[in-house]
Amino acid sequence: MPSLLIFASCEEVSHLESKDMIDSALFFLYHFFWTLFAAPLLPFARWKKNTALAERFALNLPACKLRKGSLWIHALSVGEVLSAVPLVKALRERFPHRSIVFTATTRQGLDIARKELGGRVDCLFRMPLDFWLSIRSVVRLVRPGQMIVVETDLWPGYLRILKKSGAGTLLVNSRISPGTFHGYRRSRLFVNRMLFANLDKCLMQSDLDASRLAGVGIPPEKIVTVGNIKFDREWAPMSLGEKERLAGSLGLSLEEPLWVAGSTHSGEEEIVLSVFARLRRSFPNLKLIIAPRRMEESGVILGSALAKGLKPVLRTDIERGRSSFDLLVLNTLGELEGIYSLCRVAFVGGSLVPEGGHNLLEPASHGRPVLFGTHMHGFVSMSQSLLEAGGGRQVKDGEELFTAMEELLADAARAEAMGKRAREFAEANRGALKRVLDHVLA
Repeated sequence: MPSLLIFASCEEVSHLESKDMIDSALFFLYHFFWTLFAAPLLPFARWKKNTALAERFALNLPACKLRKGSLWIHALSVGEVLSAVPLVKALRERFPHRSIVFTATTRQGLDIARKELGGRVDCLFRMPLDFWLSIRSVVRLVRPGQMIVVETDLWPGYLRILKKSGAGTLLVNSRISPGTFHGYRRSRLFVNRMLFANLDKCLMQSDLDASRLAGVGIPPEKIVTVGNIKFDREWAPMSLGEKERLAGSLGLSLEEPLWVAGSTHSGEEEIVLSVFARLRRSFPNLKLIIAPRRMEESGVILGSALAKGLKPVLRTDIERGRSSFDLLVLNTLGELEGIYSLCRVAFVGGSLVPEGGHNLLEPASHGRPVLFGTHMHGFVSMSQSLLEAGGGRQVKDGEELFTAMEELLADAARAEAMGKRAREFAEANRGALKRVLDHVLA
């Protein structure tokens, strides 16, 4: 019997050693390819004074004085940064004496982080590349006790080095879309051995997201469903005076009905413009604000609107004094959330085309009826719950969008009741943030 136990133990040790060797080989190749990519660019970043490259290679990190054991929160772009806002506020309240560092991958995300979190974090900068030289510089500066990644944007190199240094690693508010799920299934070796291997816990938005993650081989003990922290963001209602000032800055009047189409994508913007042109026949005072997900498409939308006989204007032109328009194209960042409070009806894009939809909470939290399309696979739980609460309505195409808009514009009481239910839905689903905080290392 003792010999059998010794044999079993040796087998287990051998298995672990073999696994470690495979993991080490994978990461060696990972860093090797990063080196091949980075080596030719480093001279330009270091000596040619290319600020953008220097930023990505961690050659111009901010001079922050941080305590050892800091909390490091990382988010990809605008949506993830906004999701992180309530988390950062809660962490600051719970850990007033700990250093808090925030990074974002995209320039737009960093701009929003500066606006929303500037006074609440001790250090804020753009996330450098997952290149071993950059990683060392960042970890030396941050000296983290725990890294918290919001929703997505996992960096295997950072996570492995942090794990080896003894720091905690936590994924929060994560969701797995059908497209991501299929991609993970095709790349199980990379997903299991590198992408998720060095995470302590994965805190998921829903049971569906949790089951998808388990379905690609992530150990169940690592996966916890806690809900969506976006619900825990503070949505202070705007006063009448605040609404009047915002409307005035946009060249609008609160007396005129307004439709806001937010986070729209190429393909559905044509649908929205066509519906708007038809609605204007019955509601000649109706105005539309369309906020494209990609601001670089603003010029294309402007041209399409002109071709339909509409009078469009860019948001930046309003600031220059132009105010005669029926359609405003929002080509600025950080204003959409407040603008939702001015509208009679909201439409959330990425849903009439197969993009997976976008966050429905911003219009819902302002008590506005929310319309969206059938492509909501990125927000399945949220969209279904909003429909069940009676605060949203799903449309499959332009014709259904026109019908829904016409009904809600014609019946103010119906629109108001639907908006009230949307607001109640947003308030009823709070609580995920407290469950996330239970997993933050003290």
